[in-house]
Amino acid sequence: MFHLSDDDPLPDMEEHAMEHHEPFAALIGLDWSDQKHNLCLVDTATGNRELSVVSHTPEALNDWARHLRTRFRGEPVAVCLEQSRGSLIYALMKYDFLTLYPVNPQTLAKFREAFTSSRAKSDPSDAKFLVELLIHHRERLKAWTPDDQQTRTLQLLVEHRRRLVGDQTRISNRLTALADAVTSLKY
Repeated sequence: MFHLSDDDPLPDMEEHAMEHHEPFAALIGLDWSDQKHNLCLVDTATGNRELSVVSHTPEALNDWARHLRTRFRGEPVAVCLEQSRGSLIYALMKYDFLTLYPVNPQTLAKFREAFTSSRAKSDPSDAKFLVELLIHHRERLKAWTPDDQQTRTLQLLVEHRRRLVGDQTRISNRLTALADAVTSLKY
């Protein structure tokens, strides 16, 4: 499940939300891991920041997404996360109200390094840094758009062919090694 805790508003988020008409009801930094996902949510109407944790299970992610949809009345929500492919992206892309902004892990590492003296990685802090990227640099980030059906099908076929070629090479190498071993026994 997930847990929300209220923090102080981000210092300039309230002004930022008032200055610009935000197309998103909320901005979320999501730092994923194998066991849990740390989140930092900023409500663009109030500027309030909330920290939460969601378990890494399909049920917990679905509960969290349904809660977001209800809370923000289906309005668009931006999610910044540290990956460009993977199960989390595919799990979240089914929600039409979420706009995903995947960032390269190096981008987050350099951003973290610019603002902390320690090089220590912290999942809650990374979630905060990811939401800060959305707040201050969203115009430089590229929203993820899924490939069309034909492209996804082609990618699957190419990956399957690559596996088959690898299998063929492995089998050929094994047969060659076996033939060499049998040949060396005869002489």
